[in-house]
Amino acid sequence: MTDAAPTPSLTPLFVDLDGSLIASDAFVESVFAGLGRGVALAALRCAGAGRAAIKAAAAEVGAPDPSLLPYRDEVLAFLREEHDRGRPLVLATAATATVADRIADHLGLFTAVLASDGRTNLKGRTKLAAIHDLCTTRGWKRFAYLGDSRADLPVWREADEAYAVAPGRRVRAILERDGKLVRSFSRPALRPAALLAALRPHHWLKNGLLLLPVLLAHRITELPLLAEAARAIVAFSLTASAVYVLNDLVDIDADRRHPVKRRRSFAAATLPLASGPVLAAVLIAAAFALSWLTLPRPFTVVLALYLATTTAYSLALKRIPILDVITLAGLYALRIFAGGAATAVPVSEWLMVFSIFIFTSLALCKRYSELARLAGGSDGRAHGRGYTVSDVALVASSGQTTGLLAVLVLALYLSSPQVQVLYRRADLLWALIPLAMYWVLRLWLLARRGVVLEDPLLFAVTDRVSLMVCAFAGLVMLAAA
Repeated sequence: MTDAAPTPSLTPLFVDLDGSLIASDAFVESVFAGLGRGVALAALRCAGAGRAAIKAAAAEVGAPDPSLLPYRDEVLAFLREEHDRGRPLVLATAATATVADRIADHLGLFTAVLASDGRTNLKGRTKLAAIHDLCTTRGWKRFAYLGDSRADLPVWREADEAYAVAPGRRVRAILERDGKLVRSFSRPALRPAALLAALRPHHWLKNGLLLLPVLLAHRITELPLLAEAARAIVAFSLTASAVYVLNDLVDIDADRRHPVKRRRSFAAATLPLASGPVLAAVLIAAAFALSWLTLPRPFTVVLALYLATTTAYSLALKRIPILDVITLAGLYALRIFAGGAATAVPVSEWLMVFSIFIFTSLALCKRYSELARLAGGSDGRAHGRGYTVSDVALVASSGQTTGLLAVLVLALYLSSPQVQVLYRRADLLWALIPLAMYWVLRLWLLARRGVVLEDPLLFAVTDRVSLMVCAFAGLVMLAAA
């Protein structure tokens, strides 16, 4: 606050929404909330009618839940204080009336709402004219305005008091020169950590599966193959991060309801939603450039299949019970196949069948952990998924069964002639059976105790016992070879 600034009064305060009251944009929120419900088609039909019509169409399909929006805590606390003092508050926004009315009803702070109506986009001078009309109707001689951007300058110039949310240097200079700035509110700086978190680099560990074909073919010491596999892992990691970004945008409402996922970068508004598609496009372009220029064409085909399948999963398949876990298992198995395509090492049919069963078990374990966490929830539904808490017993039994079927496939493989070709002491490999059975059953035991937190594969790479089991299995295979 500057020394010359006027003191706060009970002058009616008009409050902007996008970037001011919420740390996001209502139109962008509507677009991503409605992605799985045809919002793009609805907006396209109104493309020739102007921005206001597009906003209205998007809100009709994907109006965000006002209880989940990322409100600016400092601004909201200030508005509640002013409301308690008896100050008239008016929500004046370029967001469509459908969204603005729902937010006003949820907060219970505003005496009136001015918003876009499908024909007029209430921004800049258009918003100023609407404010003047309301002031004339209510008999208000003066008004104050709270905004955040250069688009609000026409309104601030006519206002008697100015409140600004993290104004730019030029905007602040103008407001201070006019002597109208009563108060400015800070905005958390964008941190590199939020960008890195959106990429979920810890999930890149899963792409180590691309090394399995080379490892199991006993060709892990061939440096050219390792170089090919390393480039393939980088391409898969970039693509996976792009899909995680898109998934977080599509899942924005469900994530904000989740006790843990609500802290994700886009759900918590530490990254702007509008930056998500750009970030995803850059990651995908980098991944496919690397693949096309340095890796075999079959790998690029597999990478494209992975991108298409994961995108379909994010947009629709994850909401279909059972099909979602089969898709997840297939995506894990596809990584192994991609490793073979990148290095030109054939992938055994035994390995693919084993992978399908074990990864289906892991995917079901992931769903089980999510449902177990929600057991005490309000409606018993896993938001953004097709399951309810009542499905938990079926999910658990199916997951344990598929896990043990993977052990059975391993036993059948050890009885096959192919083993004799790769291992001199194939009889030693039978020690893998009790190790595999122990690991599968222990994983499910810990899941039922609530120890496995939603991603069993990441749990396995950080769990000391799982790492010991993996080490013993490696020693057995080394001794047998």
